[in-house]
Amino acid sequence: MPTPSLRRSDKTGLPPGTIVHVGARPTGPAVVSIINYNEHGFDEQVGADVEACVASLQTPEMTWINVAGLHDASLIERLGLALGLHPLVLEDIANASQRPKVEEYDGYLFVVLKMLEYDLEQDQTMVEQVSLILGDNYLVSFQEDSNDVFDPVRARLRNSAGRLRKFAADYLAYALIDAIVDNYFVVLELMGDRIEGIEEQVAEHPEERPLPEIYRLKREMIALRRAVWPLREVLAMLQHSESSLIRPGTVVYLRDVYDHTVQMMDTIESMRDLLSGMMDIYLSGLSNRMNEIVKVLTIFSTIFIPLTFLAGVYGMNFRHFPEIEWRFGYAMFWLICGVIAVVMLLYFRRKRWL
Repeated sequence: MPTPSLRRSDKTGLPPGTIVHVGARPTGPAVVSIINYNEHGFDEQVGADVEACVASLQTPEMTWINVAGLHDASLIERLGLALGLHPLVLEDIANASQRPKVEEYDGYLFVVLKMLEYDLEQDQTMVEQVSLILGDNYLVSFQEDSNDVFDPVRARLRNSAGRLRKFAADYLAYALIDAIVDNYFVVLELMGDRIEGIEEQVAEHPEERPLPEIYRLKREMIALRRAVWPLREVLAMLQHSESSLIRPGTVVYLRDVYDHTVQMMDTIESMRDLLSGMMDIYLSGLSNRMNEIVKVLTIFSTIFIPLTFLAGVYGMNFRHFPEIEWRFGYAMFWLICGVIAVVMLLYFRRKRWL
């Protein structure tokens, strides 16, 4: 998970609407990109400033402004003033620990989502916050860094593929939400592969101690659940919103994404149950292995109890031991010990304790 540069507790005492970055440590300057498009044209700018954003919003074309980097409070504040955003919205945008939600304001909708990516190098799931400001002919997205899952949407806009350039900004918002949700399935498949590998390890080689990996997967599964569970509420509110910003034609597509989130919740719950079951299997396997070890040690201890008794008797320091004078007394002692051990082993084997 991202390492926070500032915790929520550090904002204690600040007035409402104060823009303070809470989230992952910044890796570079914030990058603003602008895409203007309609059915017949497409224009893209990377590394734009606030003035270029304001100029793009004044055009009759649809505008998508993407801000990668929430640590630049000045940029968020100036862009918020240009868009007329509420101070509390700007505060929530900079705070990357928000719960997925949707809020309706005068002239725009504010949507918070969680974007998931699987880091193959670190072999873990990364969670990133994405905030959307949906207006009548524009969409502004804020994300923590430049890594996102929106490249297919950008490619469709560049190539004029499908309905994206023909529809309004609400359809673009749906496309971004759909891209985020589709990537959830990619993350779930990768985590499913990890769970299958651990399951085989637990079943075949429980002594290899996969418990830390199971705990790590359970923590990641909790993070997935926190990201997906509120998303259902967000999509349900968007479907039933009375705002004119959500066209009736887009509701059908939002309903489809809602169905995907329900399917993901079922998958996540199944994986959580599987991880809990694997932990029980692992602990049971260790317990059974320990019981086998204790059983073997007990059997050997039981065999040596009568032998220890005989050795103790003949180890006493008395002057008169009739057997000591026997010519074959020493050999007879070992013969009796061997017979006792063999008889006890045969008895244990008959009882199927061995």
